Amino acid sequence: MIIDADCHISSQEFDSLAITADELIEQMDQAGIGKAIIWLKPPYDRDIAPENKAVYEATRKHPDRLLGFGWANPRLGNAATVDAIKQCFEEYGFLGIKFNGAQDDYVIDDPDIGLPFIEKATQYGKPIAFHIGADFYENTHPYRLGHIASSFPDARFFMVHMGGATLPALDRSAIEVAARNPNITIIGSAIPAQAILSAIHTVGVERVCFGSDTPFCLMHVELAKYRALLRDFDKADQDRVLGGNIARVLGLPGA
Repeated sequence: MIIDADCHISSQEFDSLAITADELIEQMDQAGIGKAIIWLKPPYDRDIAPENKAVYEATRKHPDRLLGFGWANPRLGNAATVDAIKQCFEEYGFLGIKFNGAQDDYVIDDPDIGLPFIEKATQYGKPIAFHIGADFYENTHPYRLGHIASSFPDARFFMVHMGGATLPALDRSAIEVAARNPNITIIGSAIPAQAILSAIHTVGVERVCFGSDTPFCLMHVELAKYRALLRDFDKADQDRVLGGNIARVLGLPGA
């Protein structure tokens, strides 16, 4: 089964890129994708509570297709962030949670702003995803995730974009960090194909996952890119990258 490990949905179409869960399902059906990890597309007013709720409701409506992750923004304050983490795991039962220091404007491994909430999230024993991109490299540089991963060696982390999201990408740094930290799994979205191939050859085919970054990228086009770059790999390895790896890390039935 193909699993898209990076999709954003919204409670409503508040801008030209925002898509609802039902619209995402339509794109998945057209592309031939079985399941997708979903997290919110941050609204401009930064009130993420309705969007986390929309992700939860989407997973209730499409339980066999959508894999919900929460979102926490430390910039909203200590109480709000702790409450969001607690709600995401204890009320919504999400499979993990995401932090985005580029969108929300904070240094992800800052000892006062980032790390206390990351530590709180690790206590739930579920994967934590990070936007790791060159779009705001000071806040989300791969080395900062390396610091986090080494500080919490028993936690599992997703490196989303592996230093991409804009050019020039930081993929070499991202691969170096992933190679040194076995608790990091790469989601290769919004990054050139050559960088994804380098990651597979360096850290191993079992630690790289397909992601489209829908709606910022076109799902069917990104899947076609992956099929092309994986053409010289055997079927088992193709299946790992296109869905098996993410299913294993998330502990999905039959993984």
